[in-house]
Amino acid sequence: MSEIDTEALWALVRPHTGEQHAIEPTRGNGSDVTALVKCEHGPVFVKACANRPGGRRASIVRERLVNAAVRPVSPALRWHAENDDWIALGFDVVEGRSSNFGPESKDLHVVVTLLNRIAGLPLPSEASDWRESRWDRFAGDGEAALFEGESLLFTDINPDNLMIGKTRAWAVDWSWPTRGAAFIDPACLVVQLIAAGHTPESAEQWADSCKAWTDADTRAIDAFAAATARMNRAFADRNPTASWLGAMADAAQSWVDHRAR
Repeated sequence: MSEIDTEALWALVRPHTGEQHAIEPTRGNGSDVTALVKCEHGPVFVKACANRPGGRRASIVRERLVNAAVRPVSPALRWHAENDDWIALGFDVVEGRSSNFGPESKDLHVVVTLLNRIAGLPLPSEASDWRESRWDRFAGDGEAALFEGESLLFTDINPDNLMIGKTRAWAVDWSWPTRGAAFIDPACLVVQLIAAGHTPESAEQWADSCKAWTDADTRAIDAFAAATARMNRAFADRNPTASWLGAMADAAQSWVDHRAR
């Protein structure tokens, strides 16, 4: 975004922030701007994107609509602001760090507890039309139906989005919540754990701590694993210089190979 556009954003949110003492950009791939703003009305985390049709705006809108339902596990939305140029969200700032998914990590008990809490959230009415469909085109014949369900899904499982504080944990960045089969969130964790150095057996043992996983049909998990491997390989082939995509594709394929034994 150009400097003048960014200045327009900070002018838009000033009624909510008051005087802005410091603006510290943070890492974020799904928005045009993510920043910690130290301001007159207390620190606030701001996410914003250009107010034009497309995936980024749709993501911001979903995150705003779902926040009331996910506040038991997520920072609260304080305000939102919108004009012809920008749409912005302001969240409570949480004190925490990224979780560690490594094989020896002591965070994993907290991580699976957090996924169980997400699985226990009621599906809000706003999400009734947000059917999970991202894996459908990578599924085998008739298998996409196995991914359907009535659970609220987070899906963006990664160490940065599952934050650990001194007394609690949070799932942050609800950029694309959907409605689908409850086992999908633990399944996404399995791939992440394998990519972090777990064997497929170890990763699935952690998923066993999630009721949504243990209640799932093994056929559905097999189909989802295969679809995930195809999806990640397609992404990696499309972006060969992004080594992390290749690592995720390799992790997903090792999971498929394990389940085929």
